[in-house]
Amino acid sequence: MSMSVTEKTGARTDEAAAVITGARERIDALDDHIIGLIQERMAVSAVIQESRIASGGRRVNLNREMEVLARFRDALGKPGTALAMTMLELCRGRI
Repeated sequence: MSMSVTEKTGARTDEAAAVITGARERIDALDDHIIGLIQERMAVSAVIQESRIASGGRRVNLNREMEVLARFRDALGKPGTALAMTMLELCRGRI
């Protein structure tokens, strides 16, 4: 048995369910875009790491990572730091 739109959204009216459905579709599209951007960032980060290692440097630049953490914290608050840490972890050591 399939669920009705109001059951799927938790809304109590068809109008609210329509708004929620449309907003969820937009969120799904944004999530796809965010995932693509993170994958692109991972690729760019790999180029940086390869260049740094080839020149005799370390794979990770902690000063730069602190800058990234501060940027996310300043823009998004404390949860931004956790988000940035996860992103940095995804971008490290892929080479």
